[in-house]
Amino acid sequence: MSSKTSKNIFITICILPAIILFTLFMVVPTIEVFRMSLYSWGGFSNTKEFVGLDNFKVLWNDMNFIQAFQNSIVLIVLVAIITLVFAIFFAAVLTKENVKGNNFFRVVFYIPNILSIVVIAGIFSAVYDPSSGLLNSIFGVISLDSFKQMWLGNQDIVIYSVAGALVWQAVGYYMVMYMSSMASIPESYYEAAELEGAGKFKQFTSITLPLIWNNIRTTLTFYIISTINLSFLLVKAMTGGGPDGSTEVFLSYMYSQAYGNSTYGYGMAIGVIVFTFSFALAGIVSRITKRDVLEY
Repeated sequence: MSSKTSKNIFITICILPAIILFTLFMVVPTIEVFRMSLYSWGGFSNTKEFVGLDNFKVLWNDMNFIQAFQNSIVLIVLVAIITLVFAIFFAAVLTKENVKGNNFFRVVFYIPNILSIVVIAGIFSAVYDPSSGLLNSIFGVISLDSFKQMWLGNQDIVIYSVAGALVWQAVGYYMVMYMSSMASIPESYYEAAELEGAGKFKQFTSITLPLIWNNIRTTLTFYIISTINLSFLLVKAMTGGGPDGSTEVFLSYMYSQAYGNSTYGYGMAIGVIVFTFSFALAGIVSRITKRDVLEY
């Protein structure tokens, strides 16, 4: 047996367990979701009726799903944009500026990321409490009583309240990712730019941002996937989808249909839409933000 053949056999043996596990727990369940979306089935009976694309036809006219779709889009856009701006800003300040207690702030910003989403839901439920919550109390102290709200009870603003909790949870994690990229940029670039008369903002837009752009592109996909997943958990823990479905999102509506209303096939049809939408949106974002990678 040649050394090349032995090497290939060794590599195959090493990666085979990972391939088997990936196939069993990712590929097969995904195929099963697509297959079950074509059936009318309650999930617990032995009778399955093949209905083809009827579940998707019903879905197209389901106003509750459309509401959940709109809420998911709002959360993805808001959380991605606000988190991106704050994470890059704080990363730049803590990396490039001589801030007293730099390491302390790094830890403080990262703590929300290690908390359970249920704990975060509890924290923000207390913050948004209309009678004794921190937010309304602050408005009362500074004599802005007109700004007091039922943050989790007003259908017009509750989705933005959920978005605020998601941003608070995510900023520290992405800040650390951007800090690692910024720390690797040679300091000589900034020194040369400063000698040329470039200010802090010009240095940021001309040096920092282009050189961490590849990292930003990668994290944009993370924003999409994590917001879809975490919004489900946060909504379930904070509002349960209410009031009146105003915080219902993709996965919470899928869960309620598949396991709450015993319409498993219909729930899997929603799962197919979520799967397709997630990958399509990630692909579109990746394509739009594509540019030549700058090296240093």
